[in-house]
Amino acid sequence: MTDGLPRFSRLARWCLLLLLGAAGAVMATQNTSGLADAEQQERFRELTWELRCPKCQNQNLADSNAPVAADLRSEIARLIGEGRSNREIVEYMVARYGEFVRYEPRVGGINLLLWLLPALGLLIGALVIWQRTRRSVAGDAPLMDAAQREQARRLLQEAARQRADGQERAGPEA
Repeated sequence: MTDGLPRFSRLARWCLLLLLGAAGAVMATQNTSGLADAEQQERFRELTWELRCPKCQNQNLADSNAPVAADLRSEIARLIGEGRSNREIVEYMVARYGEFVRYEPRVGGINLLLWLLPALGLLIGALVIWQRTRRSVAGDAPLMDAAQREQARRLLQEAARQRADGQERAGPEA
């Protein structure tokens, strides 16, 4: 016994773990029991895979455990039960939650700008690089003329001599 709490036996620990795992599996199942037939259940599965959870960043409604996803799954089942088409259901969800709820948003309007901006950025970047390289190739002038190169060479030789003289005066280092 530690801290006044009785020790759980191995069997009790395993039973608790199994019970928690089963509870998670039960919570993760999708309730399609209210749908009349297999065709409606298949539509439900398709729609919950096609629509994104508004709370979760990158999960569809089928995979999300968020309460809002459970509400949306119930709403989809209700709309299917009312006889609405998949298109009507998706439009309803987009009207309510915005274009974000679609995993594959429409290509048009403001979304067209989002689809084209990366390509436009790459094109502008390529043009800038091309223009800069063209300008530098056309204007390639030597960095130094012959007199400047000679002066730099003399300065480097003089610095090397001074360094060698300084090491000779200092003597061998221990």
